[in-house]
Amino acid sequence: SEDKEQLMAATHGSWAAGDVLAAFDEHLRRTRGLCAGTRRNYGRYARAFVETVFADGLVDVAAIRGGDVAGFVGDLTRRYRPRTVELAASALRSFFRFLTVAGLRGDRLEDAVPMVPHRASGLVRHLEPGRLERLIASMDSSSPRGLRDRAIILCVARLGLRASEVTRLRLEDLDWRNATVRVRARKTGHGALLPLTGEVGTAFAGYLRHGRPDTSARQVFVLHWLRVGAPISPSIVGRAVDNALRRAGVDAPIRGANLLRHSLATDLLGRGASLREIADVLGHASLGTTGSTPRSMSRR
Repeated sequence: SEDKEQLMAATHGSWAAGDVLAAFDEHLRRTRGLCAGTRRNYGRYARAFVETVFADGLVDVAAIRGGDVAGFVGDLTRRYRPRTVELAASALRSFFRFLTVAGLRGDRLEDAVPMVPHRASGLVRHLEPGRLERLIASMDSSSPRGLRDRAIILCVARLGLRASEVTRLRLEDLDWRNATVRVRARKTGHGALLPLTGEVGTAFAGYLRHGRPDTSARQVFVLHWLRVGAPISPSIVGRAVDNALRRAGVDAPIRGANLLRHSLATDLLGRGASLREIADVLGHASLGTTGSTPRSMSRR
């Protein structure tokens, strides 16, 4: 069938909201290469915007005004937390850029999306290097589950993997000869090759040789209790981090994998890494996401 973006670029007027949003999703998939989860989030807020501005379901993109955009984001700011509003703002900017690419707008409507104000916070959202090393040193390596959890935490703290990325690691993703770890799909929609450092490699090897139950599952990390040998879920990753924090006596304002990812980003920034390099490590789809992370983490 004819590409929806080309069809929309050739014709102006009102469009059914569903057609516009379907074309936007196709643009995100084919042109931007975004993964399904990010496309769903962007589509959700784009839909909310067009349904707010065009109650009858017919979208006249030429009729969208800056006041419509500011009013929509302002309403979200009063109802939701900054992180949610930031996501909605990113979705709208992407939607408006799509309208330009499709030939339906000739201006930069994305510039009308206001910046999202951050609420002041005195919470430290990362662990300083000394506390992080204390956390890692305190982890139990005397039991099969302890070996598993140590390897999980190093995947997050040293490689910057998300909890979902840890759960999807497969045995064939560990390239021992070339010392790399393959991440098959990230939030960017693309995979990545990350270095398998000696520390992380030793943790993997210890778990695979002495801790991992006999199982036909190809996922690296599996359950050790109840459904023994079944792949773990992201909640197991968060639980491993929380248990390690408690064992090390570390009090942290946020929990789970994000605490360690934030700590890695802050450490890389302090060592002189660029935002682009940090975004590549963490698998962020945009520099804007990366740029907001160290600022929020640097508050005291």
